[in-house]
Amino acid sequence: MLNIKPILSTLMRSKSGPVLLLLQIILSVAIVANASFIIHERLGMMQRDSGIVESEILTFNMYNFDPSIERVPQNKLDQQLLRNLPNVMAATSTNMLPLSGSGWSSTLNLGPDSETAQSTPQFAMYLGTEHTLETLGLKLIDGRNFYPDEINTSLTASGKLAIVSKALADATWPNESALGKVLYEGEDTQITIIGVVEKLQGAWIDSGDLEYSVIQNVDWGGRSYLVRALPQHHAELKQAITDVILKENPNRVIDDFQSIKAVKESSYRDHQLMVTVLSLMVVLLLLITSLGLTGMVMFNIQRRTKQIGTRRALGATKADILSLFLTENYIICVVGGLLGGGLAVLLGQQLMQHYDLPQLDLLYPIMTIFGLLLVTTVAVVLPARKAANISPAMATRSV
Repeated sequence: MLNIKPILSTLMRSKSGPVLLLLQIILSVAIVANASFIIHERLGMMQRDSGIVESEILTFNMYNFDPSIERVPQNKLDQQLLRNLPNVMAATSTNMLPLSGSGWSSTLNLGPDSETAQSTPQFAMYLGTEHTLETLGLKLIDGRNFYPDEINTSLTASGKLAIVSKALADATWPNESALGKVLYEGEDTQITIIGVVEKLQGAWIDSGDLEYSVIQNVDWGGRSYLVRALPQHHAELKQAITDVILKENPNRVIDDFQSIKAVKESSYRDHQLMVTVLSLMVVLLLLITSLGLTGMVMFNIQRRTKQIGTRRALGATKADILSLFLTENYIICVVGGLLGGGLAVLLGQQLMQHYDLPQLDLLYPIMTIFGLLLVTTVAVVLPARKAANISPAMATRSV
């Protein structure tokens, strides 16, 4: 078994190399641990289930320039034209797009007195029809959908109904069913909940209220439309939609065709860029650290060739020489890893305070240290094996 004391004495005789490498390891552990944590957190955000069939939903905007067009009847006619197209599963109009970063949000009260009644969390407010659930591919887990004769054409109409996301229902009425509950918009307007969907995200991906959504039974003739079809039919549908809409009334412009999947990718583009940049940084830091250790070992081999030969002449095996350099590596890595782990925690606290990030999980510094030990072991083994193959005659021939 190796004696640690001589190894420490060897490291202390030439302090500059080990100290610089130690500082590099400390910084690498601190940065890699936090970068890995941020990467995992961002990937988790991007992989959240939105509750909708993102790749199947094609969206577009329609702009009317004919003053004689009656907005609401025209909107109903256009929706029916869309549903009649080949390969279209469902279609509806909407006031906002999920995950788009733009839309309507609101809160409602749990009682008629707005001054004393508790309010709901902030939620995304979708306006929809009896076709909205099918078009978005939402899973209704409680209650029912809107009936066709329940759809209003005005935001101020009476008889307002709502379908809410399960997250909002659980946050507003924990351990209770949301069905039949009444929400208040001001003192007079009541909104009765008739259904709950398993999941429906809002428009703002960085919001803590992303999972809170409400669909109201209002088809007010908005300019945004949703069409559900298999992705392979989207290209031909763009032209078919344009043809059928303009044939019915040419005084209109159709624009902004894109799938909800593309909308989501655009919204998460900054997060994807951050993941890419941090991943490259992690790889580069580990590579630089491993190259630093490799360089130090190769330098030590040249500087201590005669010492290695003498050890071999006195009976040291190749495994003993290999263990010598690996032990030196592990001492530097463990000391640097522990100091770097402490620095990682301090850095994580600053990131949490200034950038609203979650608290760093201690698993990340621990896994970073183990990963660093693995990488540096590979980096040290090759030059250390070269040192172990030095014959005593070659190493000591000038003695």
